[in-house]
Amino acid sequence: MNTEKIPVYFVPGLAAGKEIFRNIRLPEDRYEVHILEWSIPKKNETLSQYAQRMASRVVLPNAVLVGVSFGGVMVQEMSQFLTLRKLVIVSSVKTKDELPLRLKWVRKTGAYKLLPTGWALSVKDLTKLAIGPRSKKRLTLYQEYLSVRDKEYLDWAIRQMVCWERKEKVPNVYHIHGDIDIVFPIKNIANCTVLQGGSHVMIINKGSKVSKLLENIIESD
Repeated sequence: MNTEKIPVYFVPGLAAGKEIFRNIRLPEDRYEVHILEWSIPKKNETLSQYAQRMASRVVLPNAVLVGVSFGGVMVQEMSQFLTLRKLVIVSSVKTKDELPLRLKWVRKTGAYKLLPTGWALSVKDLTKLAIGPRSKKRLTLYQEYLSVRDKEYLDWAIRQMVCWERKEKVPNVYHIHGDIDIVFPIKNIANCTVLQGGSHVMIINKGSKVSKLLENIIESD
């Protein structure tokens, strides 16, 4: 009987810290969980270069890689440098075609360059940027999880999310998505496992259900 634990590496959403995963529970006798927190990008570093740096921190073989929101974009790019057991994205997108019209407009107009991402950016504004403009309850819930406030990181991450160039989805990516996600509306998303009542913050407020879906995916053939 194989008693080796399965390594699972998590990457949080834009500006979020490791706390975002505190409601994710995987059996400790079966899984070894690691969280890859954001680092500050180097000057003029591309998404691919950053992803390669992040991938170098996945040191255990045959790992599962899970990314949330912008973290989902990151793990897809990281997967190009790794041999994985499973690749999973949550509340994210698989190609630029799955981005909502408002983000495509922001990209086309270059409006993302005008976002006030300096120290004057409030936690409330940053929360709206990360999870969308609606639902006061969800804004309040998510605020405590946004711990990465560095201007260089924010400028870089917002640009990479909005200007993501991927046209073809990464092979064998599993996608978990909520049906009431207002950041990445389900109407734009293809080929995913749908969590009913799941919003963009379901990693927090539906952690047990997301955990079960993750476990099912990891254990599937």
